[in-house]
Amino acid sequence: MKQIMMLSSFLLLGACQKTTPQLEQTTLPDLGSKAKCNSYSGLPSGWPKNKEAGMVKLPQGKIVLGTTQGYEDERPLNLQTTSVPAFLIDATEVTNAQFQEFVKQTGYVTDAEKQGGAAMFVQPDHPVEELQWWKFEKGANWKHPWGLNNPKQPAPHEPVRMVTWNDAYAYANWLGHDLPSELEWEYAAKGFQQNSDIGPTHEGHIVANFWQGEFPYKNVQEDGFKDVAPVGCFSKNPFGLYDLIGNVWEWTQTPYTGPRDHHMGDPSKYRQSHEQILQYTIKGGSYLCATNYCARYRAAARHPQELDLATSHVGFRTVKRF
Repeated sequence: MKQIMMLSSFLLLGACQKTTPQLEQTTLPDLGSKAKCNSYSGLPSGWPKNKEAGMVKLPQGKIVLGTTQGYEDERPLNLQTTSVPAFLIDATEVTNAQFQEFVKQTGYVTDAEKQGGAAMFVQPDHPVEELQWWKFEKGANWKHPWGLNNPKQPAPHEPVRMVTWNDAYAYANWLGHDLPSELEWEYAAKGFQQNSDIGPTHEGHIVANFWQGEFPYKNVQEDGFKDVAPVGCFSKNPFGLYDLIGNVWEWTQTPYTGPRDHHMGDPSKYRQSHEQILQYTIKGGSYLCATNYCARYRAAARHPQELDLATSHVGFRTVKRF
């Protein structure tokens, strides 16, 4: 059994168009509140027969990737704007219900199922050394994100977790989609905002699922969630997209380059070879990000994640290009 206890090194200037073009939308779920997200089936209407159901077409625009006010790895190489062509993107993170349909139709087996487990966050009840809140849980996978011994089952409308980059790519490829590039993802997360990063609060109100309190010991749950939340419980961004900030980190197709902040552990010591691309960029932060630790619940936030590492706080969404 392959034991992947190598825990990832987790895990602005932004400029978009000044005008607000008309957004084109496919059949979208009605979300944006706790009542609506809790009643959502996890499947966009008409999906998967209509493979674009639940997607929003973003207009072409321009952006400066990163921020000058965040961590070193988020700082832009220059302040030049980059053009982003129009593309379709999922309005929500891919749900358990959607991933289950993919598995049903293809017989796909995830990396965590093959490896016999995944990295799971376990909230400590006493002081521990850094990173000891992570453990390799035998039997943990997308069907059992809390492990085999926990009777709690993942809900259909929650984002699928315990999926590696390979798993996310396989799902996207099944639909004829792709994973977003870091540029596309950040453009989508910033919406029409200019010269500012996007975080988990707006005008004093919580607008994302993240950790409130002292991580990892106490989560006061001001947002109403101790763990992952169903997709779409918070208001959509100006592009009509949900949960780009917080809830779960999201895979991109972009190999990670740049400085590494090893606040979630240094995975390099677990590797025999460093010649090939082993890490991809994840974006957006998760329900485990807190003001006292990580604080990467922002559009410009980025971290490397091993492509074969399945964890309890990383999911994904897909894009379709023209």
